[in-house]
Amino acid sequence: MARLISLVSLLVLLSGSGRAQSMQLFVDLTEAPRNIFHSKMTIPVKPGAFTLVYPKWIPGNHRPSGPIANFTGLRMEASGKPVLWQRDDIDMYAFHVDVPPGVSEITVFSDTITIDGSAGASGPSASSTLLDLNWNQVVLYPAAAASDDVRVTASVRLPPNWKYSTSLPPTRPGGDTIVFQPVSLTTLVDSPLIAGQHFREILLKEPGKGPLHFLDLVGESEAAIDVPDSDLSAYRKLVDEAAALFGSHHFRQYHFLLTLTDVAGHHGVEHHESSDNSVGERMFSDPDLHLLEAGLLPHEYVHSWNGKYRRPAGLATRNYQEPMRGDLLWVYEGMTEYLGNVLAARSGLFAPEQYREALAATAAALDYRRGRTWRPLEDTGRSVQILRLQGPHWESWRRSLDYYPEGELIWLEVDTLIRQQTKGQKSLDDFCRSFHGGASGPPSVSPYTFDDVVRTLNEVSTYDWAKLLRERTKNASMHAPIAGIEQGGWKLVYNDKPNALLAASEGAGSGLELSYSLGVALSKNGDVEDVIPDSPAAKAGIAPRMKILAVNERRWSKNVILDAIRAAVQSQQPIHLLIENAQTVKTYAVPYLEGLRYPHLEQVANHPDLLSDITKAATK
Repeated sequence: MARLISLVSLLVLLSGSGRAQSMQLFVDLTEAPRNIFHSKMTIPVKPGAFTLVYPKWIPGNHRPSGPIANFTGLRMEASGKPVLWQRDDIDMYAFHVDVPPGVSEITVFSDTITIDGSAGASGPSASSTLLDLNWNQVVLYPAAAASDDVRVTASVRLPPNWKYSTSLPPTRPGGDTIVFQPVSLTTLVDSPLIAGQHFREILLKEPGKGPLHFLDLVGESEAAIDVPDSDLSAYRKLVDEAAALFGSHHFRQYHFLLTLTDVAGHHGVEHHESSDNSVGERMFSDPDLHLLEAGLLPHEYVHSWNGKYRRPAGLATRNYQEPMRGDLLWVYEGMTEYLGNVLAARSGLFAPEQYREALAATAAALDYRRGRTWRPLEDTGRSVQILRLQGPHWESWRRSLDYYPEGELIWLEVDTLIRQQTKGQKSLDDFCRSFHGGASGPPSVSPYTFDDVVRTLNEVSTYDWAKLLRERTKNASMHAPIAGIEQGGWKLVYNDKPNALLAASEGAGSGLELSYSLGVALSKNGDVEDVIPDSPAAKAGIAPRMKILAVNERRWSKNVILDAIRAAVQSQQPIHLLIENAQTVKTYAVPYLEGLRYPHLEQVANHPDLLSDITKAATK
């Protein structure tokens, strides 16, 4: 017989005389600079067998990413006396307890090591000056319970003089210890908290003009959180453009939580009433970082409508232990990628040319992704559990989380088709208002299926959308779906002029993207990160994890290999690469003579420029 508490038992347990009892959660964050959080939970129980679980399937990660290995120091007490616990022998996230007679609550103490994996990113959750708390890191809850039915009263103690932000409403603000109003476990996990020595809160939406919007920043320095006026104007414009796009909202107020650090993990995670974003410390002062992160906040903001409110049925689970199904991540993430970049352009975070350069880089990368010949797009969503853990090596053949960028291309195709069919009278904006709109109000979830998406598209413009979307997502194909670019009045071309997005990535410290010439992606140190199958480099025998030591008998550097590719056009001689492969060193001759190639979009003469129409601001 399974040792799981039933939902009925839970409801009896958490209610007495008609009044719900909350679990009490206290998190001591004073040692966050050491990357360790201390937690204390008081949980109502009844005598007998009882099972607690640690959140496993984390919303926004779409996979069992709960950092259970970092959950340490676990001990339990009842009336001040130790209570023995035992981990399940199959489910590492479950802890069994025999509650002694006469005991109505147990106290659970634990520590959480936050050096990696806590917020959907690979980096730590804290530095000496700031922290990012995701509540799923520090909480246990009764097994089999729906997260909506579990009530939690949470509180935190901050390091001295640190300030914080979260969408959770406090019962009493101020001081180093903050107590929040009781909420469901769903709301708690959906409401991350950031804090730090260097803190700034900026009101983006004035009272009386819709829900309040805040840009809340913590950074490693005061300079990091000094936001230029041009960015503030763009973020305010973003809020207005999103309101025009969707026509309603599903939050009481919204917080853009933004952490600026080179120490803590880089990520963007969506929530109903906030987004948890971490970028480089100099994002507002470094033009390259600024360009690379232009779409982050718009993307996560769009998720409040597409992903949090409207959610694929396979991702709308009743708690954090039920497996998620990612078949429709090309809608959840792909449409959000499309709309986020469109809103970045409409709000001014992207200049029109920058938007097109980003789109060209996306289209080219996918067109050269040879794994698409065996793995259809839908499978990248189903395989998120394994693909998200992989690095760049062999990415072209394995594929990665392509439901993001390829989803963007698919929804661009849908948008341009609607505009063509209706002669510009309708667009994907109309779909968004119908599908993601509805009545404004507090957070709620409205699950959907593939058929719901198709039905709403047909309400906007009649077409065989089911056939098109199945072809794009269920079939393997040699080339990326770039019909939307072509229907938009542009075409994908290659020349020796660097792509703005790729140049920014290189300028921000990344390596070289030579996939469209030699067929390799290189780190800044000459490590071979990926090789395009059937490319000149692949045919020469080069593979990921090798390292280039020299180019044409000159020591490796970025400029040396770029000069060698240019020179080969004139000399018509192979490029010779001295390469280290494990314990061997060998020279490889790469017969590539066509020069540097970078992707761009080129406008097609005498064709309506729908891309410019799509990115045109809807508000003044």
